[in-house]
Amino acid sequence: MDMVDLILTVCLSANPGNCRDEHLYFESRGSLFQCMFLAPAEIAKWSQEHPRRRVVRWKCAFPSKERAI
Repeated sequence: MDMVDLILTVCLSANPGNCRDEHLYFESRGSLFQCMFLAPAEIAKWSQEHPRRRVVRWKCAFPSKERAI
């Protein structure tokens, strides 16, 4: 099964300079369009589960071969 990676850049609400990347994975249907279509709902869900962090940007990419999923 091929995967696609939704990469969120998130920062602490109390300290906007403290940021990191979070990775959410989806089953790939052959393109990044599926990820881009599903992203807003997944970002909202992630944001509700992590109220102290704020998503400042996001992108979809195919995971690198070195990254274990």
